[in-house]
Amino acid sequence: MKHNYTTNNFLIKMLMVSVLYSLSLWGALAQKEVVEPNILQEFQSMQIAEDKFQHFFNTANRYKDNSAYDWQAMVNKYHKDAQLINDSLSVLKYEIMQAQLFYDIGDFSKSVAIANELYDKWEAMDLESKRIILDLIDNNYAKLGLYDRQFEIRNKKRELGLSEKVVFYDIYSNLGLHRKAMDDYIKEMLKTVGEFDYYGQAEYHSNVGTYLFLDMSTPTALTYYKKAESFINIYLNDITRQKTEQEIEKGNLLKAIIQGNIGKCYALLKEFDLAIPLLETSIAALEEYNSGYSSNELMVNTLELSDCYLQKEKYDKAKNLLLKVVAPTNIENAIRRNGLLAAYFAKTSDYKSSVDYLKRNVRINDSLVKNESSMKKQQLAAVAGQEIEYSKKMMEEQKLDLDKSKIDLLAKEERINIVFISLIFTLLGFAGLVYAYIKSIKNQRLIENQKEIIEASLVEKDSLLKEIHHRVKNNLQMVSSLLSLQTKNTRSKAAIQALEEGKSRVKAMALIHQKLYQNEDLSVIEMQGYIESLINSVQSVYKKGGHNINIIIDAEGVELDIDRAIPFGLILNELVSNSFKYAFPDELRKDSGEKITIYLSKNAEKGYFEYSDNGVGLPDETDTNHNGSMGIRLMNRLVNQLQSTLNVDKTSEGVRYWFNFK
Repeated sequence: MKHNYTTNNFLIKMLMVSVLYSLSLWGALAQKEVVEPNILQEFQSMQIAEDKFQHFFNTANRYKDNSAYDWQAMVNKYHKDAQLINDSLSVLKYEIMQAQLFYDIGDFSKSVAIANELYDKWEAMDLESKRIILDLIDNNYAKLGLYDRQFEIRNKKRELGLSEKVVFYDIYSNLGLHRKAMDDYIKEMLKTVGEFDYYGQAEYHSNVGTYLFLDMSTPTALTYYKKAESFINIYLNDITRQKTEQEIEKGNLLKAIIQGNIGKCYALLKEFDLAIPLLETSIAALEEYNSGYSSNELMVNTLELSDCYLQKEKYDKAKNLLLKVVAPTNIENAIRRNGLLAAYFAKTSDYKSSVDYLKRNVRINDSLVKNESSMKKQQLAAVAGQEIEYSKKMMEEQKLDLDKSKIDLLAKEERINIVFISLIFTLLGFAGLVYAYIKSIKNQRLIENQKEIIEASLVEKDSLLKEIHHRVKNNLQMVSSLLSLQTKNTRSKAAIQALEEGKSRVKAMALIHQKLYQNEDLSVIEMQGYIESLINSVQSVYKKGGHNINIIIDAEGVELDIDRAIPFGLILNELVSNSFKYAFPDELRKDSGEKITIYLSKNAEKGYFEYSDNGVGLPDETDTNHNGSMGIRLMNRLVNQLQSTLNVDKTSEGVRYWFNFK
């Protein structure tokens, strides 16, 4: 009995010790939670805007405790307070943070708008603020697909010493030239990554793998991704180098991206059992280390994982993932999501929903994808032209450096020759002349080679410039298509009418560039054919009654340059549209006799235009001056561009417009 009593006492004491330890541990943890504020609370506790600015941009994963929207509300409050007390320097710091926050939540248009406004206040900023703004503008332009505008920003970084040179490889990849992007990237980066820079090695191999993956070289891309994974594991496990919390989170984020890329490679190779765990791990890590940001990698990995689940017939898991992707970041993601949802509904026998999602992709492909392709071609031409200009500038700088080196070298040779001549005049004097002659030949050959490179670059630039009018025409057609798409989704008749009028005006301008591009002489447009084409275009919009009107066109032999043809085409578009809409109402229609007359003549440096119809004419209260309808105001402004004045005659039958122009 005594033994049992002792044992019981021992157990009771151990239990009490355990309870006390647990309570003390809980108290310590609770105290730690109370003492340690989260990142946003630390931000609020700071009094100086500069301290808040440094805390915001130097904190690793600042959104792990509070969302970007919580930060945005707080920054907006401080920004308003700074404005009230006219603290311009603090206002500037808070506006930079606002631009970054809009970028982090995916509102790239708002972010770049604020950043560009800050760019205009350039002189009041320190170098670090300038770097942040330039990086924001550069990144926003990439997200918005404005690749041709990134050159100016990157050139500004180079001028400020924030980068050594302007690079184009990521822009070419975004425009679809992945192999060229990879070659340029390897040429530029391979020499800059140190042997023991494990993070840099991981990032380098990951980027090369991505270019190969985008170029559909999946097996080779997988090899590079695995090398990248090895380097990032070495970096994270290297205990010989102390790393900050921000460096650790940055490394884990890169590891998550690499694992996701490996998973996507396995998925393309149909090895779904290998792909699924990697994609799941990547998604979890991206959500942890990239929380609060708009992440395209997270969305792409989620779509890829849902596709794997569909292939493995795990339909519920696939559907749940697809429903999480509610706002695709770009057209490719939207098309991929619609296709996967269509496949899911087809496999679950909901064919109506499947067809609905397939139709969505058809609509996207019929409109935005074609327009995006046209825009990318236009931007590719612009970027190529910028790279040629930049290369030319670099070659000129190199030539100046070479000339300077040549002068320095010749001066040095002269001094050496003088020393040697003083010792052995004949022998070393002859050797110096031979050496100078050989060096001169080498330099001359180098200059000739550079001259050939420059001439080739100029020829390439000329060929790109010849396509400008074709690009402009395609761009205007894209705008017209977008207006058509908006018309289909608009119920308001007034809005539809306004969109149709806008589309008609855009078509009139596009037709100018089409005629100019098709003409052998790119400086002028033959107006008889242009007017006929414009009439046909307007008739296609106002079909009701439009084809029964007798239209007389007298402009044979008249040619105008583009500066006069564009306003003239818009004026004629307004006049013909008004005639089709208002001049011949159904209740006053005649069996025959409705006609429109268009007369255009040119004599030396003077021209004359006259337009008339025999319709119902203008109402008496119509104001034909600058206070009239939008159409009248537009025509008056366009006629002013032609350095003339619009004259209107309200006849007893119909109306007549005419003006002279230079």
